[in-house]
Amino acid sequence: MNSPEIQKGTAAVWAGETGRFLNGAVTAPIVNSVAFSYEDLDEWHAVATGQSDGYIYSRNTNPTVHVLEEKIRILESAEAATSFATGMGAISNTLFALLGPGKRVVSIKDTYGGASRLFLDFLPAYGIEVMLCETTDHVAIEAEIAKGCDLVYLETPTNPTLKIVDIKRLSGAARKVGAVVVVDNTFATPINQNPILLGADLVIHSATKFLCGHSDAMGGLLCGKADLVKKVFSFREINGASLQADPAYLIARGMKTLELRIERQNASALRIARHLKTHPAVEDVFYPGLETHPGHDIAKQQMAGFGGVLSFALKGDYDTVRSFLPKLKLVHLAASLGSVSTLAGPPRTTSHVELTEAQRAQLGIPESLIRYSVGIENVNDLIADLEQALSSLQTENIAV
Repeated sequence: MNSPEIQKGTAAVWAGETGRFLNGAVTAPIVNSVAFSYEDLDEWHAVATGQSDGYIYSRNTNPTVHVLEEKIRILESAEAATSFATGMGAISNTLFALLGPGKRVVSIKDTYGGASRLFLDFLPAYGIEVMLCETTDHVAIEAEIAKGCDLVYLETPTNPTLKIVDIKRLSGAARKVGAVVVVDNTFATPINQNPILLGADLVIHSATKFLCGHSDAMGGLLCGKADLVKKVFSFREINGASLQADPAYLIARGMKTLELRIERQNASALRIARHLKTHPAVEDVFYPGLETHPGHDIAKQQMAGFGGVLSFALKGDYDTVRSFLPKLKLVHLAASLGSVSTLAGPPRTTSHVELTEAQRAQLGIPESLIRYSVGIENVNDLIADLEQALSSLQTENIAV
């Protein structure tokens, strides 16, 4: 299954599921057992101490969860993987496991709102120095890394403004000072981007999003170098932010169609972005697949596709957004992304709800911005839906 001859779409289906399941089942079973029994105490001890493979207690490891971990490990070309109850569980456990008082982390300003809160409030409270750099200023980021740091945390494309960071370049800078590079790959997915192959040490996913793909299960994943994953796993098994079997099953099932969904969402998002770019009611469109996007050239180098999420700013303010969004018929106004159905909302209620308006402005996030996560619907229907809502908005503005 690790063979380079196996393509990603095949790996998404078969990874972790090549063995024979109970009674010849062709689908990995949901194992909800909390504990696993042993008749031989020596065998039990060997498994408990990690000398042999097996399961002891589902807070630590679980057969169903292991299937999911194997899928992401293979899709991301990683040595090891572990899982968490949520995407934020993956981010927070990784940071707190690898950092401590006196340590220094270099990151970018345009990370997901929950991660931003960790950098702005939580990590400094534990005596961890945080330096947040302008996201696309690679020279400034390299300069801060060169001063010395223990961890470099990147997100690309960023949420919600779709900025692009050069993973290979910054991983090279981090390697010079011995820093661990962690990349949030949620927006891109392993179908579009593989940070480990670009030099990153660890990759994080909010598995709730594209990996699951159906907005019906929450989870987080971490994969990368075995020694680092083991360190985070040891923290997580005591911290207790474990992924349960039921959501793991749903996420693993969703991943079997990951390549099909992503290919469609890539194509639809690009068409929609190009359409919105020419609309008179739209101020700007943020999507790395557009040739006018500042990070387009870097994205072309490190991504196989540009993803299923775009953002666009309307001409106006938050009142304009509040008027526009309810006019959409083929969209759930909801605080998530990566689903088979299209989801949309402003950062004020989605990615950066934790921050104040002033903080969002400081990060370059206008109140007129809308994050639009493209589903697998027919793209012509989605464009028609956007068009009717934008036309209604223009009619209202003319009337006013």
